[in-house]
Amino acid sequence: MLKHLLLLQSFFFCLINVVFVGGRLIGGGFSSEENPFTPKASLIRYWNKEIHGQSLRSEFLISKASPLTAVESATFSKLAAENSLPTRFPDFCSAANLFCFPDLTPSLEKHDSDSKFSVYDQKNFTNYGSARAGGTDSFKTYSKDGNVVTDSFRRYGRSAAAHDEKFTVYAESSNVVEENFNSYGTFGTGGAGEFTNYQNGVNNPTSRFTAYSDGGNGKTQSFKTYTHEANAGNGQSFTSYGKNGNGLPNEFASYGVSANVIGSGFSNYGESGNAANDTFTSYGSDGNVPQNNFKNYGSSGNSAVDTFANYRDKANVGDDSFSSYAKDSNAEKVNFVNYGQSFNPGSETFTGYGKDAVNHKISFKTYTPNSTFKDYAKKGVGFAKYNVSSSSATTANGEGKTVNKWIEPGKFFRESVLKEGTVIPMPDIKDKMPKRSFLPRSIITKLPFTASKIGEIKRIFHAGENSTMGGIITEAVTECERAPSVGETKRCVGSAEDMIDFATSVLGRTVVVRTTENVAGSKQKVVVGKVNGINGGKITKAVSCHQSLYPYLLYYCHSVPKVRVYEADLLELNTKKKINHGIAICHMDTSSWGPSHGAFLALGSKPGRIEVCHWIFENDMNWAIAD
Repeated sequence: MLKHLLLLQSFFFCLINVVFVGGRLIGGGFSSEENPFTPKASLIRYWNKEIHGQSLRSEFLISKASPLTAVESATFSKLAAENSLPTRFPDFCSAANLFCFPDLTPSLEKHDSDSKFSVYDQKNFTNYGSARAGGTDSFKTYSKDGNVVTDSFRRYGRSAAAHDEKFTVYAESSNVVEENFNSYGTFGTGGAGEFTNYQNGVNNPTSRFTAYSDGGNGKTQSFKTYTHEANAGNGQSFTSYGKNGNGLPNEFASYGVSANVIGSGFSNYGESGNAANDTFTSYGSDGNVPQNNFKNYGSSGNSAVDTFANYRDKANVGDDSFSSYAKDSNAEKVNFVNYGQSFNPGSETFTGYGKDAVNHKISFKTYTPNSTFKDYAKKGVGFAKYNVSSSSATTANGEGKTVNKWIEPGKFFRESVLKEGTVIPMPDIKDKMPKRSFLPRSIITKLPFTASKIGEIKRIFHAGENSTMGGIITEAVTECERAPSVGETKRCVGSAEDMIDFATSVLGRTVVVRTTENVAGSKQKVVVGKVNGINGGKITKAVSCHQSLYPYLLYYCHSVPKVRVYEADLLELNTKKKINHGIAICHMDTSSWGPSHGAFLALGSKPGRIEVCHWIFENDMNWAIAD
């Protein structure tokens, strides 16, 4: 069958690849080497058919076409139709340039007693270091600057004696990180585990510590500078950590500092432990909406000492839940110092805290005013300086204007800024999504994309229960199925053809697609050069398409009424040399926006009172009617 297909391709290539002009045969849009049956060639033909001739073809959009060959496209389309795509998933993921977590196979390779892993990633360490006496394993600059990082440490260091592990600059500045530590260090004696500069600057970090140091004896665990300045991680999970341990000192210092929407869960942490010593210092400080859940933490423990110092200090909002914390424990000491002093009101819920505990001592110093205590121990609890007011989120900049520290300078601005010669702060417009391609329409039409089929979608993309990929899929589908806001027309598209269809349905077939030229000037001050208003600078219609995190390239495209679109040269501050060409969109009607929208926090106004402008970031797009 493939032989017949290739013969047909050769025949149609001769017909499609030529046209008559003045009685002569010339090329029809493809080079002599290009197969006209590839998804890319199909997209070019679709553009030429659907977009009126005077509109220049967008090489930017064409570059995002599926890299599949004609044969690969036909093969995977057939598998998708037969619901058999998961059987060839690794091949499909690689050939189609998708975002996938690799299916790691167990690694039982041998190493010396002292091992160093530098510039290393995508590995499965199973039974590594088990029953080892002494020695040190060092993971330095491991998975740094990676795009999609997934590592598995299963039964690592189990039953070892005096063995040290060091994770330094681990997965720093990577994008979408998933780490699994299962039964790590269980029943180990002595030694130390140290996580320093772990997952700092990561976009969407996930770590799971399950049965970590369970049954351990005197092994020290230290987490320092963990997930600093990370973004949108909601999967730091510590389950049965240190359970049944003896004399386990654990230190969380500078954990989640200045991070954005970081969530951590501590379930059965230190349960039934003896003489545990846990310290949380500067945990979640200066963060944006940190969320932490402590369930059965220290339950039934003996002589434990827990200290929470400067915990969630100066954070924005944030919510913490303590359920059955130190319940049924003996001689447990817990100190909360400067806990939850967020500048915007957060919440703390203590349910069954210290209940039925014996000889316990719990103290709260300089504590938050937004707390709920249910079924709480009535004795052995002291409150000092409770209900202290929170600090402010805003500070004055050098010009005396009030700014919100959690909104990046330049992310939102007024239309008046778009004038030649104006000095402006440029936000970070770099694309932080994994590199992916569209799927061809022949495949994507055979894949489910609805909340009712989430389970099937997860099966196709090898996303396990409670996995990072499973959460990514659920979040994207849910957002795409959300009802549009007032005046909004929206659609999520996973093929370039679908994007063309949506844009032309809103704007007509004489359109131009634009994006900001590059990322030069990001996070710096730049000078606005020549400015041009699209459609004469008049209020017009436009379609903006923003990437969503998903296995294949997925865009959230929407059109909102009453906008102005601009293109502007951006110049280097000192030399005035052109370094970028930016596309900006100004929303002239913000009356339907929520009052807590970041634009109003940044610009100091309210819905409907001002217009709000923002740049089109790298790899996002703006469609407009051609001038």
